[in-house]
Amino acid sequence: MNAKMILGGIVFLMLLLIVAGCTQPTAPQATPAPTAEATTPVPVATTTAVPTTFVPATPGPTQTLQANWAVQVQVNSNGKAIDPEVVYTFNGGMGMNLIPEIDVQLTRSDGTVENGNFTQPMSVGQTVSLPGTTGNNDRAEVWVITPQGDRVKIYDQYVPFRSYN
Repeated sequence: MNAKMILGGIVFLMLLLIVAGCTQPTAPQATPAPTAEATTPVPVATTTAVPTTFVPATPGPTQTLQANWAVQVQVNSNGKAIDPEVVYTFNGGMGMNLIPEIDVQLTRSDGTVENGNFTQPMSVGQTVSLPGTTGNNDRAEVWVITPQGDRVKIYDQYVPFRSYN
């Protein structure tokens, strides 16, 4: 019996709240009075729009390493909107023990450039994470330093924030 009284009281209070919300008077709408005075135009200063988004340069051509120096690096976004990162993963290759260093660079869509690198000893599955953005035009680049000291670009592409396939 006590539960019925409490439930009935709650329903009654909710009914009162609903009725009180529906019975508020509407605000009167004022109609503007016509004016007989002539208005003079006020000069308005014009400004030129400055673009606020930075678009990184279009990815350029890449080169192929000799077969005995070949290495593979995979580039993906972590897809997290709260803490977006671009993850470079070293996947090995025949030159895994010969290549002294792999440099990675991320040009974010806001113009910030982040750098990282893989150094010897390299192992399959080793990662470098750089802070990215939620845009789809973060540009990832990977350069391999050959045993002779040459710098060869093996990867240059935009990294999508999320991939739905």
